[in-house]
Amino acid sequence: MKYVRLGSSSLDVSTVCLGSMTWGFQNNQNDANAQLDYAQSAGINFIDTAEMYAVPPTEKTYGKTEEIIGHWLNANPSRRKNIVLTSKIAGPGFSYIRDGSNISGANVITAVESSLKRLQTDYIDLYQLHWPNRQSPHFGNHWPNNINYTQVNAEQQNEEMLDILQGLDSCVKAGKIRYCGLSDDTPWGINQYLKLSSEHNLPRMVSIQNEFSLLHTKDWPYLIENCVHEDIAYLPWSPLATGALTGKYLNGQRPKGSRWTFEQRHGLYRDNANTDAAVRAYLDIAKRHNITPAHLALAWCEQVNGVTSTIIGATNMQQLEENIAAFKQPLTTEVLDEIKQTLRQFPSPF
Repeated sequence: MKYVRLGSSSLDVSTVCLGSMTWGFQNNQNDANAQLDYAQSAGINFIDTAEMYAVPPTEKTYGKTEEIIGHWLNANPSRRKNIVLTSKIAGPGFSYIRDGSNISGANVITAVESSLKRLQTDYIDLYQLHWPNRQSPHFGNHWPNNINYTQVNAEQQNEEMLDILQGLDSCVKAGKIRYCGLSDDTPWGINQYLKLSSEHNLPRMVSIQNEFSLLHTKDWPYLIENCVHEDIAYLPWSPLATGALTGKYLNGQRPKGSRWTFEQRHGLYRDNANTDAAVRAYLDIAKRHNITPAHLALAWCEQVNGVTSTIIGATNMQQLEENIAAFKQPLTTEVLDEIKQTLRQFPSPF
């Protein structure tokens, strides 16, 4: 396993990050324990979660994933010091999470306290804003005209960002979080936070976690260039496009217990002829070079210049073992060239 610095922080993280959002819905405590144990044995020290998990999000499953991780940490207290543990505060929109209110400094403090209790730990290494208060081009909103930026009150957004940073600062000074980061945000969001941090001597964002895969490359090159030059760790989520890149959803297939058998928010995952054609093209490349589709997609994601650590998830141990193994064998120049040609043909099929 390789390790890299997490942006401008002092933390070294594995280039593979273990995601946990299925724990508490598709997976139980025993499943999570097995995944955590195996990931650690493989050298993964980076664990990602959120107060909103498990997914799909419901009031019943809210906080369940953090509780599961907390039970594992309580049973294995000596392992805490070897883990870089992340969590996230939910943005606005869920009535059962702080009445659907925006992220604010006060809400950050409240949410951190609750997450610490569920996680049964004294501190969170990286605390992230799950999505911004303003509408952003994520969760399927990346197509032109989906967002009217001219109607966004930038001054109000800056005031909210400053208040959020002040809340994060309070948590850092109290030793409850070590570093803070963003998720599902934009270059403008990154740069406004950096500017405010510098002007007011407040914590600096060290990372951003965005959707990124062969089917969803909108962050390359503009946002990732921003991350590289500002020393912001870039953390892709859903590198397998919720499993679509394995080919398991082709021809209308819906394997029992798979993500697409459950209701998804915002129409996030599009099952259409264009998506299927792109997936088939990647499956053909994998077949020609005698590698698995998951290997192709995950190894490609890791080699993108500017990617820090790729977040993977699995609902069973076979998937987890295959996903981790994908990072051990880099793709050849020939494979990368074929992928590049396919990306030009299908630049944004979702």
